[in-house]
Amino acid sequence: MADNNTILEKLDGLVARFEEVSTLITDPAVIADQKRYVKLTKEYKELGDLMGARKQYMQTLVGIDEAKQLLANETDPEMKEMAREELVACEERLPQLEEEIKLMLVPADPQDSRNAILEIRGGTGGDEAALFAGDLFRMYSKYCDIKGWRMEVSSANEGAAGGFKEIICSVTGDNVYGTLKYESGVHRVQRVPATETQGRVHTSAASVAVLPEAEEFDVVINEGEIKWDTFRSGGAGGQNVNKVESGVRLRYNWKNPLTGVVEEILIECTETRDQPKNKERALSRLRTFIYDKEHQKYIDDIASKRKTMVSTGDRSAKIRTYNYPQGRITDHRINYTIYNLAAFMDGEIQDCIDHLIVAENAERLKESEL
Repeated sequence: MADNNTILEKLDGLVARFEEVSTLITDPAVIADQKRYVKLTKEYKELGDLMGARKQYMQTLVGIDEAKQLLANETDPEMKEMAREELVACEERLPQLEEEIKLMLVPADPQDSRNAILEIRGGTGGDEAALFAGDLFRMYSKYCDIKGWRMEVSSANEGAAGGFKEIICSVTGDNVYGTLKYESGVHRVQRVPATETQGRVHTSAASVAVLPEAEEFDVVINEGEIKWDTFRSGGAGGQNVNKVESGVRLRYNWKNPLTGVVEEILIECTETRDQPKNKERALSRLRTFIYDKEHQKYIDDIASKRKTMVSTGDRSAKIRTYNYPQGRITDHRINYTIYNLAAFMDGEIQDCIDHLIVAENAERLKESEL
């Protein structure tokens, strides 16, 4: 029962905090403080889930005790049989509940629920690397469709033979960063390039970076200090091209908190024919850029504390190999290998992500010593 007692003690210790948060989120002063209110409503939901699990856990423990008493004292065979069935069901449910509660008690990364900025860049391998970056972009687009997420391209630099030297998009939906963060790192491809006449297999690579999107109140930007320019967007002809200055360029001087050096940030946005929309997107990218830089220290701190290799966010680590001749995908962090490359490239990557989540949860449980 020692394990049961530890879990119950931890859960009992949270009851008072749950009641406190329940009261706080109805306080007009808290509601007026947007940042605090958002934080507390999130905590209220998490604690509410834990309180629900605590209730189930206690009911299961009571069920076990009652069934044992009935088995010891009851003479009616039918009642005894019902008690035996109840005991078996409760004893099977108990360890499952314990595992669920342990995971709920391990603090989640506060970034997980955010939207994400996805950056894909062709690495070593020239044209073939750009083509592979294009294949990865298509894979993530399909995955976003499956998940019901919205993906918007904010900038793209196409490769000479197709694909992308670099493509940056924003992904919005439910728990986007918490799911896609496992994709950060170097993706390696082994295949015969379309340009190869001898049929030799080449190896090239593309890097993927997944950043949590900054929320408006995370990053302080003095909008009065932004210098805006407008220019005429190029395009594929039509009435509007080269007549309307819809492209925007922003310059912003920002002091890097890690180095103390003032840097000029330059961001261009030409996605839409609508200048205000382009301004909005450029501002959003400025926020995310600053947020990423300011959070790099935070990420480094977490990585140094966290031993898991599953989602260190190390963008230079080779995480996965896509071998076309064998139709094989291997994720090197968890020794996960499957032979359904075509389906995987069509966005069916959830199974691999699920395995990564399980591996990371196991590491987190070990660290928290629950």
